[in-house]
Amino acid sequence: MASATAVAIGGSFLAAFLQVLFDRMASREVLGFFKERKLNDRLLRRLKVLMIAVNGVLDDAEEKQIAKPAVEMWVNELKDAVYEADDLLDEISYEALRSEVEGGSQSSADQVRGFLCARFSFQRVKEEMETKLGEIVEMLEYLVQQKNALGLREGAVEKASSQRIPTTSLVDESGVYGRNEDKEAIMKLVRSANENGKRLDVIPIVGMAGVGKTTLAQLVYNDSRVGEQFDMKVWICVSEEFDVLKVIKDILKKVGSMNCDTMTGDDLHCELEKESTGKKIMLVLDDVWRKWDFLLTPFKSLAHGSKILVTTRIESVASVRATVSAHRLQELTADDCWRVFAKHAFDDGSCSARPDLEETDLEEQRVGFAE
Repeated sequence: MASATAVAIGGSFLAAFLQVLFDRMASREVLGFFKERKLNDRLLRRLKVLMIAVNGVLDDAEEKQIAKPAVEMWVNELKDAVYEADDLLDEISYEALRSEVEGGSQSSADQVRGFLCARFSFQRVKEEMETKLGEIVEMLEYLVQQKNALGLREGAVEKASSQRIPTTSLVDESGVYGRNEDKEAIMKLVRSANENGKRLDVIPIVGMAGVGKTTLAQLVYNDSRVGEQFDMKVWICVSEEFDVLKVIKDILKKVGSMNCDTMTGDDLHCELEKESTGKKIMLVLDDVWRKWDFLLTPFKSLAHGSKILVTTRIESVASVRATVSAHRLQELTADDCWRVFAKHAFDDGSCSARPDLEETDLEEQRVGFAE
């Protein structure tokens, strides 16, 4: 069951999956089963506390696993522990419901016989479940201990978000290196027919902080081929907490509807739907940190071929309504890193003005810089 669940929800929805487990641990069936069978409820409480502890650092782990294999391994081990807990709670819920159904359908004599036959199996089931639960708790305790060593912090994503300077669609292409292939890969998706005949395609760009997601989106947004393809282009920097009404107002202002500040939520949705109906739109949502699919409601009448390009560090955000696989932006090569460094370090963008620098020293610095 764990592997099937992993395929279905993926690591991106681990936080949401944990919330489901929190609800199940507090359910009548599970709590009643622990009380009836006299299971160690301290283990259940410990399980909940540990899950809360790992849940608090999931956003930070999800971002850091892109660049840190040790964090990726931690996330994978957490998935295993969570799926084991899910399996056990499934088993407990099933046993609780089965006992309830069988108990209600039997006569008094049958219930007595059933009790006599089952009294020894109850102890066996109790021991097996407590053993499984203890193993899961032990796995989670180890992972909680490791989170500090890996530098995983609660609220780290939100803190970084609040310090981000809002982006714009403008880009100095002369200072961009090593992104031609990435740009053309995104351009191919932007210019292609929408998947399965849908009106709107959602194209995610995912990568660690500072890797160049915004720059890549800017390169695509400013390409003349995009300007020719769409009736309307809109760039929105999200960054802070996703206030959907503020985002809708920003979009409306970009398309010329300036009297939207006093509109209510319903009025804003209607106005955006009116302004976008029948139009082929290219919308960029840059630096998204939260689920944003509720923004799609006013876009139900767009012209076919419309696109939304989303940049994010968070896998779960990238998966929201995505119609194509996320483009995972990797770090620049050593040569491209050196070109970026040289452009900012030397007046002419190269080291030709510094003959006093030995070539071997430069090579050592280039490699060290890339590392």
